[in-house]
Amino acid sequence: MVYGLSMNLDSLTQKKRRLDESRPLPPEVLKNLEQWFLIELTYTSNALEGNTLTRLETAVVVEKGLTVGGKSLAEHLEATNHAAALRKVLEIARSPVASLREHILLDLHAMILRGIDDANAGRYRSIPVRISGSRVVLPNPAKVSAWMAEFFRDLLAMAGSHPVEIAAEAHYRLVTIHPFIDGNGRTARLLMNLILLQNGYPPALIRTRDRIPYLKSLEKAQLGGSKEDYLKIISRSVERSFAIYFQALGGEQPNAVASSDLLRIGDLAKKTGETLATLRHWMKQGLLEPADTTEAGYQLFEPEAADRVQRIRELQSDRLTLAEIRQELSSKEI
Repeated sequence: MVYGLSMNLDSLTQKKRRLDESRPLPPEVLKNLEQWFLIELTYTSNALEGNTLTRLETAVVVEKGLTVGGKSLAEHLEATNHAAALRKVLEIARSPVASLREHILLDLHAMILRGIDDANAGRYRSIPVRISGSRVVLPNPAKVSAWMAEFFRDLLAMAGSHPVEIAAEAHYRLVTIHPFIDGNGRTARLLMNLILLQNGYPPALIRTRDRIPYLKSLEKAQLGGSKEDYLKIISRSVERSFAIYFQALGGEQPNAVASSDLLRIGDLAKKTGETLATLRHWMKQGLLEPADTTEAGYQLFEPEAADRVQRIRELQSDRLTLAEIRQELSSKEI
């Protein structure tokens, strides 16, 4: 397993050494980082799968136990479940890599689907599944158990490789086997981050704006193409988290998204030529989602939201209803 320059391993190793020089991290810094990543990873991982809770709403649900009007019970459970699973990951991360066993993976998956699909939580699938909109053919359910046994044998055999290589490969293989009916992507990202944390690396933070490149890079590799694009995304996600750690050690508040990169709804309207009323209507219909909300209540959008607005208009010109457009734009579980 040699990924070479695609993962920029030397740079990641140097950043790890720099971080090690600051260890043990001051308790208040460590606590702040863990709480920040708890919300950020929960928000981003769920958003990658179509959850419409914003970053601020995710924090309200996870930290305060409150509900958000207009959001489904499943979306609330996805937030609280992922946060609970991530807390479990932080607890397990203190154990050696060799202790990763099947029961840990199944327990994490059970936590992800708790209250959402209890019948399948923590269990391998027994039926065929497909990735919506993808040409990838997933393993026959009768072969899942054998594939997973091989997966864990290979995971142990990778012990001498670079931790970021191991984490990326574990994530890739798990979503490719697709052992569960639902929750494969979230569980794979938890496993990837568990491996990183066990080895002293920060978790990989895959941004919501990287969703399409992330999904396309996985599909490309699964169809027999190069893993280069996928590995670059994972590498940059780890580098991004290193920057957040160093930011916190420098006395700054962790921040994955620079507000200057985001658009207020008025800016988005000007950029796209749409009215505020239209954009707000699309938000209510679940077609358009803010990336964040300021303390003053201003909704902020990723620059890529302009492309989504254009796509909505294109689908409307094809005479699709709003419900059909929402379905077309809906997230594809990986």
